[in-house]
Amino acid sequence: MNADEIRQKFLDTAKEHGHVVIPRAKVVPENDNTTLFTGSGMQPLLKYLLGEPHPLGTRLADTQTCVRAQDINEVGDNRHTTFFEMLGNWSLGDYFKKEQITWFFNFLVDTVGLDPNRLYVTCFAGDPEHGIPRDDEAAAIWQQLFKERGIEAKTAEMRSEAAGGQRGMKEGERIFFYDGSKNWWSRNGGPSTTPMGDPCGPDSEVFYEFTHIDHDKKYGDKCHPNCDCGRYMEIGNQVFTQYKRTEGGFERLPKKNVDFGGGLERIAAAAINSPDVFKTSLFTPIIEKLQEISGKSYEDYTESMRVIADHLRAATFLAVDGVKPSNKQQGYVMRRLIRRAIRYAFDLGVEQNFMEEIVPVIADIYADAFPEVEEARDNVVAVLAKEEKAFRRTLRKGLREFDKVAGEGLTGTEIFTLYDTYGFPRELSIEEAEKRGIKVDDAWMDDFKSLMNRQRQMSQAAVKKF
Repeated sequence: MNADEIRQKFLDTAKEHGHVVIPRAKVVPENDNTTLFTGSGMQPLLKYLLGEPHPLGTRLADTQTCVRAQDINEVGDNRHTTFFEMLGNWSLGDYFKKEQITWFFNFLVDTVGLDPNRLYVTCFAGDPEHGIPRDDEAAAIWQQLFKERGIEAKTAEMRSEAAGGQRGMKEGERIFFYDGSKNWWSRNGGPSTTPMGDPCGPDSEVFYEFTHIDHDKKYGDKCHPNCDCGRYMEIGNQVFTQYKRTEGGFERLPKKNVDFGGGLERIAAAAINSPDVFKTSLFTPIIEKLQEISGKSYEDYTESMRVIADHLRAATFLAVDGVKPSNKQQGYVMRRLIRRAIRYAFDLGVEQNFMEEIVPVIADIYADAFPEVEEARDNVVAVLAKEEKAFRRTLRKGLREFDKVAGEGLTGTEIFTLYDTYGFPRELSIEEAEKRGIKVDDAWMDDFKSLMNRQRQMSQAAVKKF
């Protein structure tokens, strides 16, 4: 089952269970200046999860496009992306744990076709300090579902990620209890940091096991679901908002909510039993076009093609939602995404303009699911191509000069000169240094900032004098 089919089946299943499918929100939040991007499926619905009635009822579902710029430097491995799609469904004071857990489990096994023997789950371990019990209710539901499939599902106490790396997993264990750092939702971390007056609660995550991946001990002595070695991939999270923090402690809410989010890219990867999300149908057309343009293979230039494919998906949706490259806020992130994609294209030997070839491929991928992408196709191509043409001149000159100064000894002053004279972004200088094994220390950054401040002061003085 490919990603388009998974998305549609999810929405169809949600409708069968009485949900109203709502349109995606833009990747740039409207009427919210607290964050640059829509970074989760629940973010546009937060006020309803906090108690405001939704005009379409108590059961909602959607597929939400998200951008997380903080992951930009992680892109290049097999699972991190700056742009992703979240399948979501919500209960606003309606159904609760039993219905939600059962529906999602059956969707993964019966609809998507995942082997239930590859699924592992986590639940909240409780917080004695704040009088919050362990979520045995969710664990019991999971145990029954696995039992119905003929699978033993013992529980295990992990508490922290570090403790999980020391303890590991034992035969028959399938349900793991972790503390508030892993299995608690609030707007500000675990129980201790939950804002006063806020609704909050435990969550239950679902992981898919790639049995052909061996544990890497640099992530801990032993493997467990929350290990970062890649053997286990989180594919969905169910938040059960059942408490409210008050001065007197955590009180149970009279109306409890469910907030479910499942990463489409990751579920699609599990469906093909590949830990590489870039081998799913959401990426393969882009990768194939990159291979055609460059004459290089994905296997030989994996990181570069992953970065380009991810960054241009993100830039495309930013353009669809009205963002243009600039030096401020969302426009700055968009500009950085485009420029990083162009820089990595150089590694493929692609030094000619290529936005006109890649962006239409991305538009085709999403044309059916999000018609607004097709409607904005020509404008998106124009916006990204204009930025590309302007930056390629800068990049060629900057890379030549960077090679010169890197051989002589790179400093914060040199990084500033590359920026000030050649327009070579500081971020690219840092990345180029790291590629060459040159350590960028704090002193360099202090020198760079000092020179930037001096330049601003000189510019302001010149303006006043004029």
